[in-house]
Amino acid sequence: MTTDFSATKRMFDLPAGMTYLDGNSLGPLPRAVADRVAHAVTQEWGHMLITGWNKAGWMDLPRRVGDRIARLIGAEAGSVIMGDTLSIKVYQALASAVEMNPERRVILSDTGNFPSDLYMADGLCRTLGRGYTLRTVAPEEVMEAIDETVAVTLITEVDYRTGRRHDMAAITERAHAKGALTIWDLAHSAGALPVDLAGCKADFAVGCTYKYLNSGPGGPAFIYVAPRHADLVRPALSGWLGHEAPFAFDLDYRPGRGIERMRVGTPPILQLAALDAALDVWDHVAMADLRATSLALTDRFIAGVEAACPDLVLATPRDHDRRGSQVSFRHPEGYAIMQALIAEGVVGDFRAPDIIRFGFTPLFIDAGDVDRAVAVLARIMAERLWDRPEFKARAKVT
Repeated sequence: MTTDFSATKRMFDLPAGMTYLDGNSLGPLPRAVADRVAHAVTQEWGHMLITGWNKAGWMDLPRRVGDRIARLIGAEAGSVIMGDTLSIKVYQALASAVEMNPERRVILSDTGNFPSDLYMADGLCRTLGRGYTLRTVAPEEVMEAIDETVAVTLITEVDYRTGRRHDMAAITERAHAKGALTIWDLAHSAGALPVDLAGCKADFAVGCTYKYLNSGPGGPAFIYVAPRHADLVRPALSGWLGHEAPFAFDLDYRPGRGIERMRVGTPPILQLAALDAALDVWDHVAMADLRATSLALTDRFIAGVEAACPDLVLATPRDHDRRGSQVSFRHPEGYAIMQALIAEGVVGDFRAPDIIRFGFTPLFIDAGDVDRAVAVLARIMAERLWDRPEFKARAKVT
């Protein structure tokens, strides 16, 4: 398959005049989603009411959609389930992993990890007590820090601020050699670049779907459990839909078989319907083509910005093997610069303390979009258009 990205671009409802470089934070609306959600609302919920759980296949949707995502992250069929938020899935994976390695008390992560992952890990340690600790090191020090005290590593493959990419295969191999388990957060990987969970022998993985997978704001998260562990893990959040027989309504919990035990509560059917429709785009995409185009676009953007904006400092690795699908630059007035860009129709985002961040999604971004973004950014920097009070007033969401 050779991917025609001009065809995939037509599958999105993009605002006229906007260059959208923030699909790494919230993906745009695929055209098929509105009709699919409307059908779920009017024909399924509206006409079927509660019978939709059987007639419309709502109960099986988390597993069926999970299998569609499994293909994009190199996971085995039947190893991914949908539901809840990413933070909940992080907690589930952590609790199961530390229980599987009971002689150890250290969760290892890095200082580039998304804070919510660290909060969940710290909260679990405080709940467990008994000497459990979260240890964080600089991203460059993760490999050396994996030793015989570590129960599990919790690593986000692509750093949300800088776009720095960890070596999943090497870290997983090192962890296993030292007797540790691995959890990979794929929030900035799934749909952004090829992932090979099965080939790397990862133990657990989690991810959200509203970024590169375009499920919409608040879209459901996913969790992966390697098949070799799936019938061994004990769910810390033992919700009724993770029960072996939910509608037996037993008072005692018995975990379901395999990945089904990682379900918790009632699945968000309308959001899953949106995600299911959004995933249709991927039926036309080869991940190798996506990656090659992403690297070409990010190279083009880096070269253009560095040539035109000497005051911006590149925060993203130049090495292709160490780069995700985003580019970040540093500047003390980063927030104001980004607001000025948004006012000109070039949308990225800001991450404290000084990062302006741009996502490159070949599904709907091409070289023309890159060149326009570079030209607008160059003019804003050259004319100091960012230096206005309205661009320095902080909004709730940055």
